[in-house]
Order: sequence, then C-alpha cells, then structure tokens
Amino acid sequence: MPAMLILGLGYTAGRLAERLRGEGWRVTGVRRTAGPDVLAFGDDHAVRAAIAGASHILSSVPPEGDGDPVLARYGDALAAAPAVWSGYLSSTGVYGDAGGAWVDESSPTGAGRRSARARADEDWGALRPDMRRFRLPGIYGPGRSALDRVREGRAHRIDLPGQVFSRVHVDDIVAGVIASFDGPPGTYNLADDLPCSQNCVIEAACDLLGAPWPPLQSMEEAALTPMARGFYAENRRVANGRAKRLLGWRPAYPTFAEGLRACL
Repeated sequence: MPAMLILGLGYTAGRLAERLRGEGWRVTGVRRTAGPDVLAFGDDHAVRAAIAGASHILSSVPPEGDGDPVLARYGDALAAAPAVWSGYLSSTGVYGDAGGAWVDESSPTGAGRRSARARADEDWGALRPDMRRFRLPGIYGPGRSALDRVREGRAHRIDLPGQVFSRVHVDDIVAGVIASFDGPPGTYNLADDLPCSQNCVIEAACDLLGAPWPPLQSMEEAALTPMARGFYAENRRVANGRAKRLLGWRPAYPTFAEGLRACL
C-alpha cells in the first residue's frame, strides 16, 4: 500500500488526502496539533519515523518569517528519506510582477514581494533529486471561491485596467500532483488556461447567483487589507504548458466559468 505523508493539512492538501484515501492510500498528516491519522509537528520522534516510512512525501507548509519551518526542523530527515516521490506546494508569487506578461517555469524568481517564499521554493528544489515543485496561483474551490465572497458581501471590483491574474481549481491541483507520481521531477505551474481580471470572476459569480455587480472602486475606496492590496501589486499570466507536456495533465476546469459552475 502506498503511504503518503503530508506536512501541513490545509485546504488543498486536505483535499488531496481525501482523494488518496478514497483510492486506498495510507495517508498521514502533520499539523500543529495531533488528531486521527495526524501527527503533531513538534512530535519529533513520530514525525521522523513517518518520514522514514513514507513512499511519498509532500509539504504544503508556507514559510514563516525568513525560513521554512519544515526544512529547519526536518530537512535532514527529508533529504535522507527512502521515499520514491517528494513534492512541495509553492506559489506563483515567486515570479513577482511581470507587468501582465506570461511567466513559465524558466522565468526569474525572487524579485517579488514574497522573498521568503522564493527562498523556500529554491531550498525545496535543491533538497532531493526526486523533488516536484508545484507553483500555484490563486486557489479556489468549494467553500472558497468568488461565490462565497459575493454571498458574504466581501466581493470587490477594483478599477485597475489591464490587471490580470491566474487561478486554479483545487481539484485540478490534486489531479496535477497525482499525475506527477508517474512523471519526471521538476517544477510545474498548475494554473488554468485563462488568466483574466478579478473583476471578470466577480461579475460571473454575481451572474450565477443573480446578485448585482459590486460598484467599480479604487483600492482606497474599497478599503482593502494590506494582504489584499499586495494581491493587486503584481500582474502576470501563468503558463501551464510544461505540466501538460510532461505530466499529461489537463485542467478539468480550464477557465473560471467551469470552475464556478462546479462550485455552485
């Protein structure tokens, strides 16, 4: 029985764990506190034993401060693990601002606002020869999409002509990770086929729900949080051709239109 160890059981990794368990995998998670089939991150003995016993290892833990907490504590064990596959959920934020241009896996990294993420991405890539790094754009899916923001009155339309983003449905990330089990190591962007403005997505969500579009506002008028303002500080289109060519991956939700309808 294949055994997956997942460090960090957030939204995406939890969805992967659910899918793998349904396919007969033994899945062990690691998070801050222990639970059923979940180890506490600080339980050094148990986590190191799980690392030594896993056939597949994935980290979805983001960096903290200037470093990666998983590598800081368990990097030596991960580097020496007998696993046949290893992976890291990274971010397309490592590319920084491209002025709306396309970026792919060969594009420069480290110049954006997420310098710690870029360093973690680089460190994970150098950890093992079998490493797969998945650079992810905005993630959405059931319970976490523009539909939910519209329902909760948190949706905005921001007046920034030419601003585009890439996004990906959570189940397409899961499918990409699974496709890589039989694919070559390396770095993969997992994004849908249609980068577009956030306004387009909000408008589509409103139309699906029969709700009026929010007014077009400046960022100051929308009183965005610093995190949300940072989201709009970068402008890029993320190419996904490498995952298609090397993994045979195709997004089940190639645009936000299909993805939102599935969430609805």
